[in-house]
Amino acid sequence: MSPMTITLLLSSLATGTIITASSHHWLMAWIGLEINTLSIIPIISKQHHPRATEAATKYFLTQAAASATILFSSTLNAWHTGSWDITQMTHTTSNILLTLALAMKLGLAPTHFWLPEVLQGSTTKTALIIATWQKLAPMALIYQTTNNLSSTMLLFMAATSTLMGGWGGLNQTQLRKIMAYSSIAHLGWMAAITPIMPNILMLNLLIYLLMTTSMFTALVLSKSKTIQDTTTLWTSSPMLTTTMMLTLLSLGGLPPLTGFLPKWLIMEELTLQNLIPITTMLAMASLLSLFFYLRLTYTTSLTLSPNTTTSKHKWRFKPTQTPILLSITAPMAILMLPISPLIMQ
Repeated sequence: MSPMTITLLLSSLATGTIITASSHHWLMAWIGLEINTLSIIPIISKQHHPRATEAATKYFLTQAAASATILFSSTLNAWHTGSWDITQMTHTTSNILLTLALAMKLGLAPTHFWLPEVLQGSTTKTALIIATWQKLAPMALIYQTTNNLSSTMLLFMAATSTLMGGWGGLNQTQLRKIMAYSSIAHLGWMAAITPIMPNILMLNLLIYLLMTTSMFTALVLSKSKTIQDTTTLWTSSPMLTTTMMLTLLSLGGLPPLTGFLPKWLIMEELTLQNLIPITTMLAMASLLSLFFYLRLTYTTSLTLSPNTTTSKHKWRFKPTQTPILLSITAPMAILMLPISPLIMQ
């Protein structure tokens, strides 16, 4: 793909998200979502491979269906209330439809089936965009309509997503599919706190973006696509392997690392609201996710490939890609827990 084309597509991608995030009228929000979807389709299918074409088709169909449902729900609301304002969604049926549509946009269970397939069919860089940047526009709409969304549906989707994200990732060997199920589980945590504390939702989203960007960047730099690829990674780059290990543990939400912060705050807030069963379910479901994170941690940093040479390290060429993004996101994805008192104030 030519530099001019890729620049046009990426700028359209950014513009669509910004239009959606900054709009007050439902039609403008819908236009932003459509621009966003249409600009990512060529990026997914640029490989000219049947898997990439399949992924682009699945992505287009689900996103088009979700966008149409958003447009339908806002039109229904405007019909009953006479207002196109995003914050004035007061019609009950419209709110339920909107919750469902935004869940489909994000990949929340039970409308999550497209996400692992699309991530597996695209390149690792494209998967990074879908797992991070593409979540911003729907999350902006959720943040603006948080008082009007169906709380029951959100809590049901939260429980379902964390369970599906945990169970689905257990049997996977492809790293992009594992990251897709990780994304579904994290979105479940975000959905659980949305009706109660939207500020914690935004904090969780920010930390999720940092951890996922760090992990995907490490996968791009190490050219790893399956669990088998990670088993020989230590001999190539011990420092990158250590970073991946800590990022994985942070994604799992283990205490000394950044990923523990949003889980801790969400469980605390849900417990204060007397939602003990959902809190217990989220905590138990996170153990499922932790299993496949720990399995990846083990294969990445605790296994050494059998070798007959005197040196344990492979011959390394000069890296062709600069790890600037990783050097920015990795420390933040691992070491941000000490600033939690500032956040809680």
